[in-house]
Amino acid sequence: MSWQGDKPVGFDVYYDPVIDEHHGHGPGGLALPAWYLAPQRREVAQAGWELSATLSGALGNGPIAGLADPMTSVALLQLAGEFGEDSVRERIWDAAEEFLEPAWNLESGEFTLGFGLGEPHPRGQLNARAMAARACTAGAWARIFNEPNLGKFDEPTVVGVDFPTVALSEARWNAGRGELRVRVVAKNESLAGEPTQFRVTNVADASGWTLRPEAGEAVRLGSAAGDVLVKIPADGRASTIARG
Repeated sequence: MSWQGDKPVGFDVYYDPVIDEHHGHGPGGLALPAWYLAPQRREVAQAGWELSATLSGALGNGPIAGLADPMTSVALLQLAGEFGEDSVRERIWDAAEEFLEPAWNLESGEFTLGFGLGEPHPRGQLNARAMAARACTAGAWARIFNEPNLGKFDEPTVVGVDFPTVALSEARWNAGRGELRVRVVAKNESLAGEPTQFRVTNVADASGWTLRPEAGEAVRLGSAAGDVLVKIPADGRASTIARG
């Protein structure tokens, strides 16, 4: 890595110690590992973001370069989520949509990005990175590693979801209130509102739990093998699961 004062300005893409060869050394190499360095060496990752955003034109008002290349666009979107202001982040997403090729399969319920590659199956890694970029807010990626929520491993947890027929758009445990808030959505309209079931594990006592829909009366829930049994319609409405 090269420095100017306390600021990194160049990084090896690859270094071969046998022949002492620094391949790809320069500012471009600094941008490549920025997403991975964000939780570890934030000042280096910040420099990578600033370089990427400046060279691409993302910090200006004109066109943003490089978005037609999936690797470039995804990397820029990820760094924008972690480091960029909201206005910059949305500016990049708006410009990138043309090249991301978003598609929603109404039958399977799958939302994917094709990236203009013309392939029969969407690229899993690129889609995963793009979705991570969309979900990321300032500093969130670094906090996952540096401020992990380890308590979640002992808190009540939803298991046994009939995925992909249904999915949870929300499953959030509120320790202070002692309740689990869930939303269940069906993969397509033909299954919307159909009943489904899952279990809630990691509970000290599985008896006496109720399900209260957003609008409606509370329903007592059963239990089995120490888990709470939940039967609920896949209607997308918020419901609360609590004991007592």
